[in-house]
Amino acid sequence: MFDGAIRESVLRVGAPGARWLSTGWDGGYADADAAYNISVPEGWTRTDLTAYAAERRAEAGFDTTGPTLLTGVDATHARGARDESVTAYATAGVSNPAALPMAADETERAAGREPETDEPRAGTVNVVVGTTRALDDAGLATLLSVAVEAKTATLLAETGFPGTTTDAVIAGTDPTGEAATFAGSSTAVGAAARACVRDAVRASLRSRYADREIPNSVGDAEYGVVTARTTEVFSV
Repeated sequence: MFDGAIRESVLRVGAPGARWLSTGWDGGYADADAAYNISVPEGWTRTDLTAYAAERRAEAGFDTTGPTLLTGVDATHARGARDESVTAYATAGVSNPAALPMAADETERAAGREPETDEPRAGTVNVVVGTTRALDDAGLATLLSVAVEAKTATLLAETGFPGTTTDAVIAGTDPTGEAATFAGSSTAVGAAARACVRDAVRASLRSRYADREIPNSVGDAEYGVVTARTTEVFSV
């Protein structure tokens, strides 16, 4: 379960009979034998994402459908990590960081750039994580949230940014495995997921940026946004 294979810049995570939860464009809950992370070429402009994903899977010789993520990071930088019942795969690039300043003096580092478009940008940090323990839909949602938390913590430590404008995560479970009621950070599943996501994201970043610099600010990046606005805070 959750074995990865890359062909034609398509990462396939095979898991016969798995249950998935995805934050990708075709997201939500799904039952499928695999999940995918597809690298798109520079200058890619396709908008018919379902058809495009099917074409790429066919070119790679993968004949099963499943939840899919798209990334501007080359698949050669994909890295995996495994611990006990959990396996995680990541592709990580920060050409489009999304900064969230905690204080006014941090907005300079973020370069004050507010979102200009709803269109996704290439780059992104994508994670596919799966456990051979059987989780119900609530547990699977918890696993996804744990993976997002681990991704964010790793990116903050490695890049200074909590994420990019296009990050996405797919979480999977084996319904035939030993049942696990919970998947939070204090559980065996959650602890393994945190460690696997951390190590996979870190390894992918180090591969991608082996011969290039991580942007020091949103202004130094090719794309990116900063959420510098303030809100009205009130008592409840």
